[in-house]
Amino acid sequence: MRRSAISITSNIAEGFGRRNAREKQQFYFIAKGSITELQNQLILAKDLGLINYRIFSKVENEIIGILKMLNKLISSIS
Repeated sequence: MRRSAISITSNIAEGFGRRNAREKQQFYFIAKGSITELQNQLILAKDLGLINYRIFSKVENEIIGILKMLNKLISSIS
């Protein structure tokens, strides 16, 4: 989960540093994939009993918010 979370921010930063819109999008899409990966890991953690539903729900809502922001960022450079 840490690797996925780090990958999200790292790819956003990498994309931000690119001049070409297509390159920016590529890194933002990779970040989006990492968010989806993190969501999957969160669901697994809940299903395996590693976290309770309250924590799951809170983090899931944060992930959804981040995904919405990233989708807007991608749309803004399209």
